[in-house]
Amino acid sequence: MDLNFTPEEQSFRNEVRRFLADKAPTRLTDKVRNGLRLSKADMEQWHAILNAQGWLGNHWPRHYGGAGWSAVQKFIFDHECALACTPRIVPFGISMLAPVLIKYGNEAQRQHWLPRILNGQDWWCQGFSEPGAGSDLAAVTTTAIRQGDHYLVNGQKTWTTLAQFANMVFCLVRTNREARKQEGISFLLIDMNTPGVEVRPIMTLDGELEINEVFFTDVKVPVANLVGEENKGWDCAKYLLTYERTNIGGVGLSMAAMERLRQVAGRVSKNGKPLAQDPLFAARMARVEIDLENMKTTNLRVIAAVAGGGAPGAESSMLKIKGTEIRQELTSLMRRAMGPYAQPYIHAALDEGYTGDVLGQPESAYAAAQYFNNRKLSIFGGSNEIQKNIISKMILKL
Repeated sequence: MDLNFTPEEQSFRNEVRRFLADKAPTRLTDKVRNGLRLSKADMEQWHAILNAQGWLGNHWPRHYGGAGWSAVQKFIFDHECALACTPRIVPFGISMLAPVLIKYGNEAQRQHWLPRILNGQDWWCQGFSEPGAGSDLAAVTTTAIRQGDHYLVNGQKTWTTLAQFANMVFCLVRTNREARKQEGISFLLIDMNTPGVEVRPIMTLDGELEINEVFFTDVKVPVANLVGEENKGWDCAKYLLTYERTNIGGVGLSMAAMERLRQVAGRVSKNGKPLAQDPLFAARMARVEIDLENMKTTNLRVIAAVAGGGAPGAESSMLKIKGTEIRQELTSLMRRAMGPYAQPYIHAALDEGYTGDVLGQPESAYAAAQYFNNRKLSIFGGSNEIQKNIISKMILKL
C-alpha cells in the first residue's frame, strides 16, 4: 500500500527523490545498504550535504536556519532517505537538543548553539541515564551545585551513545536534593573538553563500541549554559523525550528493512522453493507487514495532529512501542532467513573495503550484528514497559 499525499506533497516527494539521486554519495549509500560501519567523517559528510541544501534542520523554523517543513514533509523526507539508504541524521543536536533550545532556551543560547549544530562545530551527545536512573529517569543523582557564575558538576552518566565523538553533552543534573524528584532537576549544557570529564567505552553485545560511561569530577559549567529555569529541567526532558521516542519508531527504516527481507526471502531456498513461499515464514512476514502498514497510518495521524507546532504526548509512546517491536521482528526474520549463514559474526566484515568471505550471502556480514544490536531498541528512550505505564496514565487515566 502506497501513502496517499496531496499533489503538493507528492511534488515535494519527487523533489526529495531527485535530490537524493543527485547528491547522496554512492559510497555512503552502499555502506548503509550493506550494513557497514559509518565513521564520524561519513556522518559529518552527509550532515554537510544536507546543510548546504538547507535541509539539515528541516523541522526548525526558518529564522533559526531551518527549512520550516511541515510534519508531513519531514515524514516524507525521513521515509525517502531510509528507502535510499542514506545515513541517518545523528539526532542528538538536530532533533533532540534543538527543539528544547527553541522552546525553552533564551535567545542568546539559540543564536549561539543552533548555528553551531548546523555547521558541525559541535557534536552533541545525551547525558540522561545513570547506573541507578534508567527507566526511572527522575532518579538522577549527578549533582550541579551553583558557585557564583558557574555550577560544579559531579556524577556519572551511562549508555551515552557516540560520546567518543562528542565535544558537548546536554545533561540532566540535580540542583536541589531536597525537592521532589522531578522538581529538583535542571537541564545543563556541558563542554566535554572541560577538566574533570572522562569518557569510558562500553562494548555492546555485537562487539561494537557505540556507547560509553561519562564521569564528571568537579566539572565547572557556566551558569549561562543552563537551559530554562533552574530546577525545571524535567519539563525540558519530557519535551525532548517525545521527539526521541517518535524518532525511535523508525517507519522509514522498517520499510527499507522490509524490502531487503523480501529480496532475501525470494532468493533463499527452503525445500527447493523460495523461503517466501514457506507458509510459516510467509505468515510472519505478512504479520509484520500489516503491523508496519498500520503504524505508517498511525504515524501520519500523529504528525497531522501536531502539525500546528505542538509535540506528541502519549502518542509518541505508542509509536515507540510498536515501532521497536516491528524493527526487532524484522531483524529476527532476516536472521532466520539467513539460516546458518547468520550464525557467524565477522567483526571486520563491517569495515569498508573488507574483501574476505561473507559466507555466500551479502547479508551474512550484518544479519547477526543487527539482530543483537536491535535488542536495545525496546529499552532506550524509556523502556517499552514504562511507555505502557505512560499510555495507561495519559490516555486510559488509570
